[in-house]
Amino acid sequence: MQYQSQAVAKPYFIAAIGLFVGQILFGLILGLQYVIGDFMFPEIPFNVARMVHTNLLIVWLLFGFMGAAYYLVPEEAERELFSPGLAILMFWIFLVAGALTILGYLLVPYSGLAELTQNSVLPTMGREFLEQPTITKLGIVVVALAFLFNIGMTILKGRKTAVSLVLLIGLLGLAVMFLFSFYNPDNLAKDKYYWWWVVHLWVEGVWELILGSILAFVLIKTTGVDREVIEKWLYVIIAMTLITGIIGTGHHYYWIGAPEYWQWWGSIFSALEPIPFFMMTVFAFNMVNRRRRNHPNKAAVLWAMGTAVMAFLGAGVWGFLHTLAPINYYTHGTQITAAHGHMAFYGAYVMIVLTMISYAMPMLRGRTAAPSNRSQVVEMWSFWLMTVSIVFITLFLTGAGILQVYLQRYSGDPLPFMVVQDKIAMFYWMREVAGAVFMVGLIAYVASFFVGSRDPEATAVAGDSAAA
Repeated sequence: MQYQSQAVAKPYFIAAIGLFVGQILFGLILGLQYVIGDFMFPEIPFNVARMVHTNLLIVWLLFGFMGAAYYLVPEEAERELFSPGLAILMFWIFLVAGALTILGYLLVPYSGLAELTQNSVLPTMGREFLEQPTITKLGIVVVALAFLFNIGMTILKGRKTAVSLVLLIGLLGLAVMFLFSFYNPDNLAKDKYYWWWVVHLWVEGVWELILGSILAFVLIKTTGVDREVIEKWLYVIIAMTLITGIIGTGHHYYWIGAPEYWQWWGSIFSALEPIPFFMMTVFAFNMVNRRRRNHPNKAAVLWAMGTAVMAFLGAGVWGFLHTLAPINYYTHGTQITAAHGHMAFYGAYVMIVLTMISYAMPMLRGRTAAPSNRSQVVEMWSFWLMTVSIVFITLFLTGAGILQVYLQRYSGDPLPFMVVQDKIAMFYWMREVAGAVFMVGLIAYVASFFVGSRDPEATAVAGDSAAA
């Protein structure tokens, strides 16, 4: 590890993985509630389990992004982090606030939580993915501002690179767009219009900049390809991301009362959204093929390449399948949407955080560049278990969605919603089995940090440079 202050990334990564385990556990509970309606009721109702599942996803990814930034920026800026103490303080504030919020969801009825946290003073609760109490949202803003100050000052005082600047733009966008979570108009069409400014412009906009910068950093370190080559690719990818992602917001405006021109704008530009993800796939494989070193951390390289492929499939291909307005008319809000969401989040954001943890953790734990060979074997098993199972989860949900669309919305004699749910229950059972396999893969990922921890460090092929 080159800079001592990079060590602040370690607790962020540990918290991220811990919360990830919690997210998948609640995902398994949700999956069973689809087929066993009263499972764990009334202790954990479906709406609460779903809230915890999605909120944990967002929180642990934010922990992962912050940890990645705290590791990446000092190395790119060639100087110590501006304030390691501030980073640790914000870690504990964010972790405690997140834990208290999740406990609030589980222990207090949601309406009671709103009353307890004085939501009436500044009403922001009650919207999907933004269910956090107003006081938690304010805490997130404080943590985000302190984080951006810390990262920004480090970059300002040090070397400026395309990787760190793209990351900073992505993080600034993340913080700015979150401010729209405080705008909660009474008009439902306006509410949904601006709600997407948080949800869409996060996951299909600024988060993609964060993804691109982290992937570029890992590829620079593991392949030895000239920085200038990788940075040129990064500029082109983020340009396409912003052009397609920002205007592509329109594919969420089809049916909420927005002007009908959004059907054209949304269809055209969201149909172009797979392009930057395809470019990312070509970019990753091209850099690995042109590598001038065989990095000893084979698992990190596998995660990096897997990120590019799965992001293209989940966010690109499965997004395109139902993004055009004439198709979305039938598929909107069905299990096809859920299929896209699961693979897109896993491929684009879960995998890039795991890539960064896989690359950085050996050095944060005192190694030079890589864990032991035994550790990497377990980690690569975890990669394949989680990735293959998410593919099957996506396929099962796609099958459920196609049948749902036909029986409920397209056939000449459409069936009621719950009747259709009974008919596609087989897909839900198969999805639950695949989810259990995913959990096994995640446990293997955690175990990889302990297996072979006393073994000698893996080394590169003789004659190759070991680390960047």
